Amino acid sequence: MISRSKSATLFIVLVLLVAATGFTQQATVPKEQTPPQKDSKKPAATSSAKDAAKNPSAEVLAESTIFIYGLGGGRATLNQIRKTAIERGKMSLLNTEGKTDQVTYQRWTQRAETLNKEKIRLDQEFPSVRYSLVFNDEKVFGVLDDQVFAPREDASRSFENQILHGLEALLRYKENSSTLGLVGKEKLFGVEYFTLDVSDKQSRKTRFYISAKRFRVMMLDYEQNGVKYRRKFYDYNYAQGTLVPFKTILWAGDKVIEETEVGTITYGQKIDDAMFAGG
Repeated sequence: MISRSKSATLFIVLVLLVAATGFTQQATVPKEQTPPQKDSKKPAATSSAKDAAKNPSAEVLAESTIFIYGLGGGRATLNQIRKTAIERGKMSLLNTEGKTDQVTYQRWTQRAETLNKEKIRLDQEFPSVRYSLVFNDEKVFGVLDDQVFAPREDASRSFENQILHGLEALLRYKENSSTLGLVGKEKLFGVEYFTLDVSDKQSRKTRFYISAKRFRVMMLDYEQNGVKYRRKFYDYNYAQGTLVPFKTILWAGDKVIEETEVGTITYGQKIDDAMFAGG
C-alpha cells in the first residue's frame, strides 16, 4: 500500500504533468486569440490541473502509470534497476488434453533498448519433462538436454504473448515507438478504470485497464486468431523499489489457461549470455 506521503507525491506529479501539457498547448495559441483576463476571481490554474488529473490524456495516463511502477522514479528507476531479472515461481497450465499441469519455472531476462530486442529464457519443469524456451533476436526456440529444437506453434505463441502483450508493452511504450489511444473510463465490478490501447510498430494491440484510483494495471486484453485473451494482475508488492504483481491469471475466452505465482524476483544480477544461446 502506498503511504499518504507517496499518494500526495503522485497527485503532485499528476498535476504537474497535466499542467505542463496544458501550458504546452496554450503556448501554441497566438496572442491575439487569447481572451482578455477580466475576472480576477477565476479559479487558479491548479483547479484545472486537478480536473485534468481526473481525466488525463493518453500520454499523461501512461506516464503516471510508469511513475507508479518506478515508485516515484518512473522510467529512469525501472531502467536502472531492471537491467536484468531472475524470477522463480509456479504455474498451472492447461494442456492440450484439457488437463492442468503443475509447473515450476525460472525466468532470466536481459533488458535491451526495445522490448522485441530483449533476451529472455524460461525454464519449465513439468511432471514428466523439463525444457526451456528462449526469446532472442526476435525468435523463439526451445532447448532440451542442451539440444535446440523448434517448439510447437502454440507454445511459441504463448511465450511471445507473455512478452509482447505484457506489462512491459505499456511501461516501455515510448522506447518501443508504440502509439497510445485513450479509450475512456469504465466501471467493472464496482471498480473504475481508465482504458488505454497500446499498439506497437507491428500493429499488435493490447488494451490496459488502469485503476483510476491507484494507477496500477489491473488487467489487460488482446486478441489473436479470433480468440480474446484477458490477463488479470493480483498481489502487487514492491521488489527492489519497483512495483510487481506476484500473481497473474490468463483467460482464453471464458476458460482459465494459465495461472502464475511469483516466488522470488531479483534485479541487477549478472546473467551469462550463454543462457540465451541457440547452441
